[in-house]
Amino acid sequence: MDIVRGLAMILMALDHTRDFLGVNANPVDLATTTAPLFFTRWITHFCAPTFFLLTGTSAWLSGRGRPASQLSWRLLTRGAWLLLLELTVFRFVLQFNFDYHTTLLNVLWALGWAMMVLSLLVYLPRPAIAAFGLILVLGHNALDPIRSANPLWSLLHSPNFVLKTPEHAILAGYPLIPWVGVTALGYCLGVVYDWAPGRRRRFLLRTGLALIAAFVAIRAINIYGDPFPWVPNRPLLSFFNTNKYPPSLLFLLMTLGPALLLLGAVDGRSNEVMRVLSTYGKVPLFYFLVHFALIHLIAVVVCYARFGEIHGMFESPSIAQFPFTAPPGWGLSLPLVYLFWAVVVCSLYPLCSWYARIRQTRRHPLLSYL
Repeated sequence: MDIVRGLAMILMALDHTRDFLGVNANPVDLATTTAPLFFTRWITHFCAPTFFLLTGTSAWLSGRGRPASQLSWRLLTRGAWLLLLELTVFRFVLQFNFDYHTTLLNVLWALGWAMMVLSLLVYLPRPAIAAFGLILVLGHNALDPIRSANPLWSLLHSPNFVLKTPEHAILAGYPLIPWVGVTALGYCLGVVYDWAPGRRRRFLLRTGLALIAAFVAIRAINIYGDPFPWVPNRPLLSFFNTNKYPPSLLFLLMTLGPALLLLGAVDGRSNEVMRVLSTYGKVPLFYFLVHFALIHLIAVVVCYARFGEIHGMFESPSIAQFPFTAPPGWGLSLPLVYLFWAVVVCSLYPLCSWYARIRQTRRHPLLSYL
């Protein structure tokens, strides 16, 4: 799991490097995007579903042999910690300010709530947890026709402003319903790690292929599973252009299928590349926070080198100017984005390796929170 998580984290850095350093263009707007830009964004779609799935699986593994109450408390406190980080530390490394003009409830917010919900679900039988997760993942697109600006609905299903005043805006970017469902299913997936290796690999590979086949079949029918049907004017891009906010059923089938295939493919195998990937995967929260700070710092340096001023890199007065206020003409070419992505990932390896050793050799309880 550390190998797959580490690969997801490396891909995640590509998306965030593009966000901070790339041109201000929507990579999934089929009217304006290019194939390289689209697939640069598309390949990073695998990151969030993998994180949420493995969060649930890790919870199962950490709870083996423990009373449900102990696991529940662990999930509750870690979930609450992620909510606090979202609103403080992560908000700062994302925006480099504390003015709270604009706040995005992002992935740590959803992960935190998913863990807190799972802290209640662990008291239920595993089939009940699986049924709960399946209902949320398979059925939440039936809620798409509901249009409401109610803040609670924005938090649960439809991304929108939870608060919007001239002074402050809070936007829910990661609606909770489908992500909670994925985490619950990941918890149930944990049981396969009690199986014999051969049986586990066969299950992961067959289930991954089944999810991919389901994606192709349901997407081809073009009736249910995503709020935006594919259109024939750009068939390849349109077919794979599924909705992430909130993650549609098709989005999750498209991403979780390959994730399961990869889990099966690396299970029981080891080489130098996998060792490097697992180093990143052992310290996901540490990597997450530090890589954002590094990318934003690089953006500040690039801005000064190109424009001679940096004040906008510390200002995010509205969601249109988030996470910073870019000067006119901002944005590097895609090849340069890839170059800086490589710099970020390689620069973080020594730090991740150092921190992974600390976590392994020092068993202080607080280290489990970062």
